[in-house]
This record gives sequence, structure tokens and C-alpha cells, in this order.
Amino acid sequence: MRPDSRVAVHDALEPADHPTRLSWSVEAVLIAAIAGSVIAAIWGTVPGLSHQTLTRLGDVALAAFAVFVAEYLARLFSAAGRDPDAASRPWQARWLYARSVLGVIDLLVILPQLLHAVGWLDADEARLGAVLALVKIARYAPALPLVISVFRNEGRSLLAALTVMLVLMVLAASVMYTLEHRAQPQLFSSIPACLWWAIVTIASVGYGDMIPVTLGGRIVAGVVMLLGIAMFAVPAGILATGFASELRRRDFVVTWNTVAKVPLFANLDAAGIAAIARLLKPQIVPAHYAVVRRGEPATAMYFIMTGEVEVDVPPNPVRLRAGQFFGEIALLRQMLRTATVTAVTETQLLTLEASDFRKLIDEFPDLRERISRIAEGRLGTPPTPTPPTNPA
Repeated sequence: MRPDSRVAVHDALEPADHPTRLSWSVEAVLIAAIAGSVIAAIWGTVPGLSHQTLTRLGDVALAAFAVFVAEYLARLFSAAGRDPDAASRPWQARWLYARSVLGVIDLLVILPQLLHAVGWLDADEARLGAVLALVKIARYAPALPLVISVFRNEGRSLLAALTVMLVLMVLAASVMYTLEHRAQPQLFSSIPACLWWAIVTIASVGYGDMIPVTLGGRIVAGVVMLLGIAMFAVPAGILATGFASELRRRDFVVTWNTVAKVPLFANLDAAGIAAIARLLKPQIVPAHYAVVRRGEPATAMYFIMTGEVEVDVPPNPVRLRAGQFFGEIALLRQMLRTATVTAVTETQLLTLEASDFRKLIDEFPDLRERISRIAEGRLGTPPTPTPPTNPA
């Protein structure tokens, strides 16, 4: 087939890149297939279902399986997609998809059911593949890729914590075997058997199926319980820090891209845009909300990302839209607000606090001049000469 056929299939499977009515329809079918596969696999384990119900569940599972097979083949076919470099070597692009995380999951969803069809797996084992389809929702749920990124970024720290936990479990099981084997030879029969006790004790689950009866065993058990609480707090802290760092990184990237599109910062280099992006804070205001009011102290300057605001200046109010800014006059002249600014629609803003504004214009004199010219133009007065940075 021609390369444009691969592009068309790719666009239908990736609505985030090129959303169309067809791509949304394909996404809806895939999500419905995921839901049907999981529901049929889980509901099918309920005892006492009628033959008619089991037949319908089987039809749903078969339809979902057919959709997943078609999807997998389509993704293999369109793996090159819109990448011009991959278009000349489609088999390499297909191999990259096949060994990616989601590609492996796509295969594992259909493979058990294929093996069940030829008699190599029983129905219960094949059902695992149907339930695994739930992971495919990661393509449409932003939270799951975030989790994967955090685990990938914090892999070394998590591995170190799990290694220490494993060492503690082996040591606890060995000590407990030594202390309890003679008193309870059937329960604490070996160190591998004692590992089960170590796991449920460190996890603070305590099923009660293996309980130390000797004084030494109970002392060790108490120490292991306390250490277990501390050990589980370590990976929890690592993951919490990882999520916070990943969210900050993603917010910074979004803010950086947004700042780069503001005409006022068009002449700044990457370092300057990055410096500004670190200072700006996102804010969303609803329609008819007064962002600033005339006569109030000036605490910030605002950049409009989306939406529209109205500046109440007599005799004719002024509308400002995406890419423009307001609130700079009072900051430059260190005076009270000269006008009320109200959001006409829901508006996304980037806020620059007054202290950060002063740092910014001190660091970038050209930016100060541009802001001053725009402010003076809005006031209808001649531009005020910018004082030299190093007066004699």
C-alpha cells in the first residue's frame, strides 16, 4: 500500500495528533472493546450464570478480541505514521512498536486467547489476557503514563529501597527460624517457610497463621514490625517526591512553550524564556471575574494565554486577547491600579508577582524598554527615557 494509507491509519489510531471524527470513532470503539473484554472476563467467573448469559458474554469477549487483533495489525501497519525518517524503513518502525511497553501489552492481550483457541491454554489462563486489556486504557488516561514515568525516573531509588527490604526479610526469616524451629517445627519448618512470616510481618498485615511463642521470637517480631513500618515509608516517600518532581517538570515544559509564544518575549533566547517560565504562575479565572480593580495596590502583572479580558478605561473599554498582557503600568510607576480588568470569558493567565517583575526588568533591560513603551502608549503619553543601569 502507499505511504499515505499508513498515514491515514495512523491518524485514525492517534486522535491526539490529528483529531478527526473518524479518530474519535475509533477511540470510542477501542474503549468499548476494553470495557467489554474486562467485564466479560470478570463476570464470566460468577457461578450459577445461565447458559444464555454465558453465551452473550462469550460473544462480547469474541467481538472485543476481534477488535484487539485488528488494532494490533493496524498499529503494526501504520507504525511509521507521519515520521518521514521511518517511512523509508517501515519494518524498523514496526519492530520499535512491537517491543514498546504498549506494543507488548497489545500482544499479551490477544496472545493468550490465540493459544486457548489452539488448546495450549485453558479458559482461566486465557482470561488473564482479557483482563490485561484494562492496561490499554493508558493510551487514553493521562494519569497512567504519569505513573510509568515516575517509576522509570525513580527506578534506581526504588530498587535500592526494595533491596534493603529484601535483605531485612531474609535476615528476619533466618533469625525467626533459629528461635522458633524447635518450639514450632511444623510452622517454622524452614527459612523459606519463615519468609512468609517475614513478609506479612514487615508489611504489618499479620495474618496470624504463624505466631512466635518464644520470648526471643516475640522480641524479634516486635523489632521487625517497627522496622517494617519504616521500610515501607521509604518507597512511599520516593514515589511522592517523584510525582511532585514529574508534575513540576511537566508544568515547566508547558509554561516554557507558552511563554515562547508570547510576542513580548519573541526576541529572548532559550535561557531567557526558561528564566521567565520559572517565575510565572498559572491562574484560571471565570468569566465576569475582576482580575484587578482600579485603586487597588499593584501586586502582579498578567499575561493572557487563552480567553479575553476587558480593560475599563474611559471613554472606550479595551479588549485584550491571548498573547497580550496587563497590569504593568502600576508596577512600573509604583502606583495604584489605574483601571479595572474583568475577564470576558474564562481566561487562563500567567501571573508575574511584583518582586519577580522587578528582578525580571533588572535582568533584561530590553524587556523593560518594550514594556515601558507599551505602557506609555496605553496612557497616551510620550515614552519615558529609561535611566542608565550604571549612572555616573
